[in-house]
Amino acid sequence: MSRKSAVRSALLAVTWIPVMLTATEFVHISQIKGSSMRPTLNPNDGSTDWVLLNLWNPMERLRNDIVLLRSPKDPDVVYCKRVKGLSNDALYLDQQSRNRGDKTKLKLVPNGHLWVEGDNAHSVDSREFGPVSKGLVIGKVVCVIWPPQRWGTDLNRWVGRDILANEGPNKSMSNGH
Repeated sequence: MSRKSAVRSALLAVTWIPVMLTATEFVHISQIKGSSMRPTLNPNDGSTDWVLLNLWNPMERLRNDIVLLRSPKDPDVVYCKRVKGLSNDALYLDQQSRNRGDKTKLKLVPNGHLWVEGDNAHSVDSREFGPVSKGLVIGKVVCVIWPPQRWGTDLNRWVGRDILANEGPNKSMSNGH
């Protein structure tokens, strides 16, 4: 390679540095560990999915989307969970209450908070630690990027349990609960 060609290649590479730095402000690649989002992510023992996260506007249209968030109990721990309730949503705490329509067992998600659950019923999530602040959300999972055989995985094929009692945010709960 000639000196002129090497300088040209180096300059071309340097021009991509701002592009790469900017891109890391909008997207991130993250490894998903554990089984809390099984069967959607890490569908079997020994599998490890790598996902692309949207960091730009992760709060847009979140219900039933998968997010990475900091644990409300330990900021060094990052969870991967599905958003099941938004601010002011009324949620049933258990399936029996939902089946009976027992409004006394409703939980209101406070303003500025989310209710998150793993797709796996044995997940540590809002059922244990309650609603989480929206400020703890790191990013929204866009797609699986590794392993290649998982490309095109439908992240909404399994959306966990159905717990929403009202039809959306800003709907009030009946009976003042």
